Amino acid sequence: MGAPLLSDPELTIALATLPEWSRDGDAITRTVKAASFLAGIETVRKVAVAAEAADHHPDIDIRWRTLRFTLSTHSEGGLTSLDTAMAHTIDDIVG
Repeated sequence: MGAPLLSDPELTIALATLPEWSRDGDAITRTVKAASFLAGIETVRKVAVAAEAADHHPDIDIRWRTLRFTLSTHSEGGLTSLDTAMAHTIDDIVG
């Protein structure tokens, strides 16, 4: 078994430390506006490297300069500490 699902109170506490993220069903999301298309692609590259190292990969939607990151632990059917940890990593990358 992988990481356990977060309870609603655990998720509420975790999201309090992730003010740019919001819950969307069984996922958390954050939208970022990059300075340019290439800056957005560079951000995605950095997130991809971190995600590969953590073996936990976000869904990423790229629309010109707008990046939307979505995290959920698909193998567990919802949100786990892996998602909140990756959200903190993405926040560190985005700045």
